[in-house]
Amino acid sequence: MDLDEIVLEAEEAMDKAVNYLKSELRGVRTGRASTALVEYVKVDYYGSNTDLRQLAMISVPEPSTIAIKPFDASSTQTIVKALQSSGLGLNPNSDGKTIRINVPPLSGERRKQLMGTVKQMAEQAKVAVRNARRDANKHVDQLLRDKTAGVSEDDADATKEQIQDLLKQYEKQIDELVSHKTKEIEET
Repeated sequence: MDLDEIVLEAEEAMDKAVNYLKSELRGVRTGRASTALVEYVKVDYYGSNTDLRQLAMISVPEPSTIAIKPFDASSTQTIVKALQSSGLGLNPNSDGKTIRINVPPLSGERRKQLMGTVKQMAEQAKVAVRNARRDANKHVDQLLRDKTAGVSEDDADATKEQIQDLLKQYEKQIDELVSHKTKEIEET
């Protein structure tokens, strides 16, 4: 493994952490209805945990309502139970064919809870990004100690600096994602 590969692997790991954070933030509730809120709710469908988006068509007919139309009408009650136990604080209503969820406005206390959750997710993403930096730096140090690799101290230092710059760039992205989501939670 050479220095460029180490930097590329670190960047890939950091990118994965940020993308995971993005997908997690989509599921955090704001006062507006959004299909992303329920897409990844796990439903026990014939013995396997399946994402809701694979079992039903999800739409937002009104700003405060989510409509879920299961592809298999027999799974309606299972989907309702999964939504109730999802911890999202939503109350689904079913007419047998369609499930409707009214998304109530958030209370002040719930907003604070959600902002805390968002900050916690961000911290986990930052830890993952920092772990990628640590691992990359270890690889650089190993190459430096391995005299057959032909890596100079200047090259190793430059690579570590490059990895540190990547870290700063990805931490900045995480902070931007969090501030955007926090504003969304505060606004609605």
